[in-house]
Amino acid sequence: MKDRIFALFIIFSLASFLLVIRLFYWQVIKAAELTALATNQRESVIKILPSRGKILTSDNFPLVSNQKAFLLFANPLKIPSEKREKIFEELSPLLLEEREATFSGEEREEILKKEIKKLKELFDIPNKVWLPLKHKISLEKKLEIEKLAIDGLGFEEEEVRFYPEASMAAHLLGFVGANLTGEATGYFGLEGYYDLELKGKKGVIIEEKDAGNFPIIGGFFNQEKVKNGKDLVLHLDRSIQLIAEQELKKGINKYGAKSGYIIIMEPFSGAILALASFPAYHPAEFLNYEETLYKNPAIAELYEPGSTFKILVMAAALNEAVITPQTRCEICEGPYKIDKYLIKTWNEKYYPDQTMVEVLEHSDNVGMVFVSQKLGKGKLIDYLKRFGIGEKTGIDLQEEVAFPLKEPEDWNEVDLATASFGQGLAVTGIQMARAVAAIANGGNLLEPHLVHKIVGEDKTLEVKPKTIRKVLKEKTTQELKQMMMSAVDNGEAKWAKPKGYKIAGKTGTAQVPVAGHYDKEKTIASFVGFAPVDQPKFLVLVYLREPTSSPWASETAAPLFFNVVRRLFLYLDLSPEEP
Repeated sequence: MKDRIFALFIIFSLASFLLVIRLFYWQVIKAAELTALATNQRESVIKILPSRGKILTSDNFPLVSNQKAFLLFANPLKIPSEKREKIFEELSPLLLEEREATFSGEEREEILKKEIKKLKELFDIPNKVWLPLKHKISLEKKLEIEKLAIDGLGFEEEEVRFYPEASMAAHLLGFVGANLTGEATGYFGLEGYYDLELKGKKGVIIEEKDAGNFPIIGGFFNQEKVKNGKDLVLHLDRSIQLIAEQELKKGINKYGAKSGYIIIMEPFSGAILALASFPAYHPAEFLNYEETLYKNPAIAELYEPGSTFKILVMAAALNEAVITPQTRCEICEGPYKIDKYLIKTWNEKYYPDQTMVEVLEHSDNVGMVFVSQKLGKGKLIDYLKRFGIGEKTGIDLQEEVAFPLKEPEDWNEVDLATASFGQGLAVTGIQMARAVAAIANGGNLLEPHLVHKIVGEDKTLEVKPKTIRKVLKEKTTQELKQMMMSAVDNGEAKWAKPKGYKIAGKTGTAQVPVAGHYDKEKTIASFVGFAPVDQPKFLVLVYLREPTSSPWASETAAPLFFNVVRRLFLYLDLSPEEP
């Protein structure tokens, strides 16, 4: 009897223990999952997507806005298995990208097979009542799909980016693609840099529903309002951007260059008035272009600046008072030997006893070695850092790069010499433009900016000019402006200068480094300058990669620069300053 009672006790104890374990599993371990399942059964959650902010020029014209588009979705439970093969065949041609739709023959057949396979894989996912099939479908494509009269397909409204000026300023704008979760996300340019401001915040409506999936009157209701994205108002002037793009295309074609860009900046504020780069792409069709075109070369490509860099080294020496504009070069009789290297001028002409003004006019490499020796390694490196060489400028575009300067202990006398005429170090176009703007504006290094205002639904934020540091004395900049103006009036490119205007500038021709040596045939031609000299309204930097008509900047980048400047004088209604 006792044994029987003991056995029953063990059985009941074990059963109770198992029951407790089971209850613990459901109430603790699975609690969150079951709560979520119950919530899903009794609550309706509706997400409201925000409208992405627009990108506007300085006159409030939209470079980027939004256009209505559609998401195509399917309910697999409403599409019988035996009908799917035929439906996939009908639907797949209408789901191709624009570029794919132009293919024909075997290539098109192969693409259609891949599209059908993709649809099959989606429909094989078990227990799905809602499957997104294609985002950003146009109204025209939606109407074509609706003509198929397929039960189980539906549409939801979306937005797609719209570009009223087509591919204008593409490298500045960037584009909107999808991230790993399928969410619209900005990449490159302004779209990437200001993605959080542009995308806004989703709205959510949560309400209780009954067994028939209808809202319960008086039941739980919660709403989080949608916040649309903020608009960006740029400093960019649409007419100046058009001038830059038109002249750059002409220049690249005329001089047979591989690529090029033009930066136009307001030197007293750092505002970017225009930035054109070619070859370019259309942001609305970015998938149809090589990924190498997405980055903006003016901020994401490094190059050796060549002779444009001479004005920065000359500025440093003037500022330190180790030379004056009338100081005469003591080593300019001929080629100058440093270690095992022989420094020569670009045309192998030499001007003994020339002044510093003439060194810039002749773009004399030997003369610049003399300047760097007067300045010294420590001071030269210090001024390069002051000018922002080796650091990012902080421009509000996503893909900016910088190549750091070598540590002072790693510099030798050859490095000092070659740096004086812009070789052996690397910059971006925006770094050079910003550095020269410090000469134009009286000595202040500024942070370049594209965005002037960020306009939200409740407030507007103005992006004010930002001074990073004082680089040069006012007196130094006045002296250097006159020297740069003399280089324009008396240098190799004087033939292309518009008559009647005071323009300060400097050419730069640099060989392209390839596999540890310089290519003798390939060059980068550039020109940087500003006008009017006394109170500059604009700074222009022109960059041409590997021009084939001539390797020299005086015959390629310089005339392109003056073509741009000539049109800017007219557009800005600037009167001639010289008789």
